Amino acid sequence: MPAYVVVQIHINDPETYERYKALAPASIAAYGGRYLLRGGSTTTLEGRWDPGRFVILEFPTAERARAWWASPEYAEAKALRQSCADSEMLLAEGPSFDPARA
Repeated sequence: MPAYVVVQIHINDPETYERYKALAPASIAAYGGRYLLRGGSTTTLEGRWDPGRFVILEFPTAERARAWWASPEYAEAKALRQSCADSEMLLAEGPSFDPARA
C-alpha cells in the first residue's frame, strides 16, 4: 500500500536549505520514493494553515518511507534541514481513492 510523507516547512536559512534540496532527492529515490509536490505556491482554503513551503513524497510502502527517514543516505540532508528550517512531517498511508470506482 502506498505511503505519503507530507512536510510543512518554514525556512530560516535559505542558503543552507538550498544545500538540503540538492542532497535529498537521491536518498528519496534510493528508497523508491518520488516527489508528488515540491515547493510551489499554496493557498489556504480553510483554517490558519500557512506552511511556507510544502512537500509531498510518495513511497511504495510506509516501511520504505520510515527506512528512508532513518537511513544513512538521508542523514546528512536531514541534519541540514533540521539546522536551517522548522518542519512538521507526517507519514500517511493508504491507497488513492477514485470516487468513480466506489
